[in-house]
Amino acid sequence: MQALTVHARTRAQMYKGHSDWSHIERVKNNPRITMPIFGNGDIDSPEKALEYKNKYGLDGMMIGRAAIGYPWIFNEIKHYFATGEKLAPPSMNDRIEAARNHLIWSIEWKGERLGINEMRRHYTNYFKGIHGFKEYKQKLVTTDGINQLLDVFTEIEQVYADYVFEG
Repeated sequence: MQALTVHARTRAQMYKGHSDWSHIERVKNNPRITMPIFGNGDIDSPEKALEYKNKYGLDGMMIGRAAIGYPWIFNEIKHYFATGEKLAPPSMNDRIEAARNHLIWSIEWKGERLGINEMRRHYTNYFKGIHGFKEYKQKLVTTDGINQLLDVFTEIEQVYADYVFEG
């Protein structure tokens, strides 16, 4: 089966500005195009995903930057489409487990030094909105060894054991 994904931001825009979904709408509404059309650009919540799916009649959508450091967005969107209800945000343990696994896989894939360095930009997204987290983020982005980083994750687990996210 064939399908086409259209990104609603131009190459010149790169990651700046808002995407223009009128381009996707024109492709989707073209009577000569019969294959499924997927949209991409600025989908960052379950509500927006459903709104855009309905507004533009899409067959599907791609999620990019919203999933970086927040892989739960896919289940949140799927659940929202099925029920109209939002899921509770991922717990601190969920976030730590995901970031720890991401780090381990990054090291397995790229080697310790490069894996650790490339992982640093993702911690902000995994731990976004957590009160008083600056000290631990600093540790995560400056620590150089895998064992020391795993110790930081253990410390975060202990310090934030009772942390509750508000949905």
